[in-house]
Amino acid sequence: MVTCNLCPRYCSIKEGALGFCGIRTCRNGTIVLLSYGQHTGLAIDPIEKKPLNHFYPGSQVLSFGSIGCNFDCRFCQNWTTARSRELSQLRKNSTPEEIVDQAKYFQCRSVAFTYNEPIIWSEYVLDVAQLCRREGIKTVAVSNGFIAKDERRIFFDQIDAANIDLKSFSDEFYQKYCNSRLEPVLETLCYLARQSSTWLEVTTLLIPTLNDSETEIELLSKWLVRNLGTEIPVHFSAFHPAYQVTMLPVTPVQTLFRAREIALSAGLRFVYTGNIDDPAGQTTYCPQCHQAVISRYRYRVDEYNIDKESCCRFCGQTISGQFEEE
Repeated sequence: MVTCNLCPRYCSIKEGALGFCGIRTCRNGTIVLLSYGQHTGLAIDPIEKKPLNHFYPGSQVLSFGSIGCNFDCRFCQNWTTARSRELSQLRKNSTPEEIVDQAKYFQCRSVAFTYNEPIIWSEYVLDVAQLCRREGIKTVAVSNGFIAKDERRIFFDQIDAANIDLKSFSDEFYQKYCNSRLEPVLETLCYLARQSSTWLEVTTLLIPTLNDSETEIELLSKWLVRNLGTEIPVHFSAFHPAYQVTMLPVTPVQTLFRAREIALSAGLRFVYTGNIDDPAGQTTYCPQCHQAVISRYRYRVDEYNIDKESCCRFCGQTISGQFEEE
């Protein structure tokens, strides 16, 4: 039996058995990633779909994922792969070199590890990320942030941008609906904001009656301001019934509008709505002159008013993020 030290579950895995995530096993006393080099397929996405609104806006990202997860979210929006334990779903094989070649061919600014939790297939992620960095291609992790302290720096030092899914601001919610814990996720957020060079954005999926109260949104927003600062872009996204939570409705748009208002009032400068039609809630506004510096409709950038110094073209205010030099 060997302990997997990758995430805070610290699974003790018997020879031939699987860890909680479903893709890590023990062979000859060593932890082995069963899915190395395998994925469910490649897709070309706008970077805004990750969602990342302040990381090379309007650029394309080569996205791919695997199966399995170190969470067990009852409301998982990608449950067909994230909750799968069937390696047969991994129909594509790509070496890190082939991933980079595809990114170049499709003129993608970055490569995203997404669709399921990238932390659990870190060996493959890091090999791809290191090669991307040598070739001038950025990397993105769309993650739940549930990673062991000793592995956190190793993983995120190779990642250029991350969107961390903050499921709720309640540990009770994490235990009941994710079979997990909140504190390690908060620790990851603090690490990324304070100690790393990884660009960070945060997403919370608002689920009716479960994590969408004004009180919780206010507590979450104030914690973000206090611990991560006012410049962190925050996304509130609409839930759609899925997996084991099919009895609840789609998140009302008014809930998202109100969440954005609360977060802005708490001091966050860049707050967005997701999974709905809301140009106002998806546009980036200058925090000084309040002009639209990046106008969006869903994932499409319609207007861009940030200069080569990452400043607002209307008043000169610096806009937090990583932008193309024009």
